[in-house]
Amino acid sequence: MERKIIGIAANQHYQNNQDFFDQQFTYSPQGFIDGVHQAGGVPLLLPISDPELASTYVETIDKLLLAGGQDVTPFLYGEEPHPKLGPTSIERDSFEMALVKEAIKQNKPIFTVCRGTQLLNVTLGGTLYQDLSQYPDWEVKHDMFPTVPDFGLHSITVKSDSTIAGLFGQRAQVNSYHHQAIKELAESLVPIAWSSDGIIEAVESREKNTKILGVQWHPELTRKNDPKEQNLFDYFVQEFE
Repeated sequence: MERKIIGIAANQHYQNNQDFFDQQFTYSPQGFIDGVHQAGGVPLLLPISDPELASTYVETIDKLLLAGGQDVTPFLYGEEPHPKLGPTSIERDSFEMALVKEAIKQNKPIFTVCRGTQLLNVTLGGTLYQDLSQYPDWEVKHDMFPTVPDFGLHSITVKSDSTIAGLFGQRAQVNSYHHQAIKELAESLVPIAWSSDGIIEAVESREKNTKILGVQWHPELTRKNDPKEQNLFDYFVQEFE
């Protein structure tokens, strides 16, 4: 069986790195590596680079995965920073936006997680709540801290004819580790799952020939305890074409 090369957009750590003599280092959470490995794929980290190199990176992979991390820089969707905005990285934002555009151009499937889904939405023309305090109907705890996010925290309702309905059913429990969320959804995306307070929890492409799947939760953290979350990796690696 041919093993798919899964390009995982990596993050960069640059603060309080005493163990690394304050040198920056590139990384990805191990759950993404393990999830792709178990699904039969070959994970390949894509370090934050010049956006002009995005086409070359995307040419070398079969599919693209965007992980979680910093808040998305708000001026990318025309807003000033809210007082509750967290750390941002314009270098990461710019590179990952270029990766998304190239993956769509080269017809490579895209899977996004948490911040990755928010960045995807901004790349395609959508906006974000910079903090959930801006969302008028906020009633559900979406940031599990200080609880370890190894298990599902809140429920989601899944669209019955969506990409993930066969994996999750129409109702499921997922973990949650975010303080930003999709506000205006990009026109090229459709929502396919929601929390009980109406936050969009998953999206897919409106165009059937463009393979995009994004979730707001963190399957890489619950895949050991919840088989359907590993099934999500299996589906992306093996079937999402």
